[in-house]
Parts: sequence; structure tokens; C-alpha cells
Amino acid sequence: MDDLNRREIQEAIVAADDAIVHLRSAREALGSAGRWGLLDMFGGGWISGLVKHSRMSDAENEIENARYALQRFSKELRDVNGYSSIHISEFLTFADFVFDGFLVDFMVQSKISRAKQQCDEAIYRVAAVREELENRLLSA
Repeated sequence: MDDLNRREIQEAIVAADDAIVHLRSAREALGSAGRWGLLDMFGGGWISGLVKHSRMSDAENEIENARYALQRFSKELRDVNGYSSIHISEFLTFADFVFDGFLVDFMVQSKISRAKQQCDEAIYRVAAVREELENRLLSA
């Protein structure tokens, strides 16, 4: 393996690491929002609703950071011989709910749960490609 290929793989690994960090942070914030959301659904009061929305905002910020990191990872991966561009869909979008009733809280819980699953899936996919890249470096 020549130096250029080695450098391209190393850059893709760094980009993968960055994406995984942001995806894990988003997953953590979503988990916290989910826990606060459950408390809010079962009578936690306005403070639990406020904290839940704050955690959802934290998650949304990390998801946006993860989206940029995944785009960078995809770009870096295109530079590595043998890899094509990874299609990264618009996987997470949050809506801000105005009403704070049980039904809306339940819908928010459902969205949080789906978003956590999508973060887990993205982490798995990026980590798998990262491992392949690292194996290519080690076998060269």
C-alpha cells in the first residue's frame, strides 16, 4: 500500500471516529430526553417537561453535528480505493410540540425511541466500515 492510500484510510478512520463520537452523544441525550419524557407523561410537572425539551434540544444539536461528521466521513471514504460513497439519508428530524398533553408526550416518546434506534444503527454501520479500514491498514 502506498503512502497516499494509507493517508486516505487514516483520514477516513479519523472521520469515522468523529461521527461515532457525535452519534453516541446524540444517543445519550436522546436517552436522557426519553427518561425525562416518561416522568413528564406520568405527572412530573412543568420542570420535567422543561428538562425533557432541553435534552431534546441537546440531542438535536448533536444529531446536526453527527450529520456533518457523517458527510465528512462519506467524503473521506470516497477517497479510499475500493469504497463508494455511502448514502446517508436524512435520518433524524425533530418537531417542536406546542401542546403538552399525554398523547403528544407519547408521540414524542415514540420519536425519541426511533431516533435512538437510528443512532444505534448509524454507529454500527460507521464502526463496521471503520474496522474494515483499520484492518486494511494493518494488513498492508
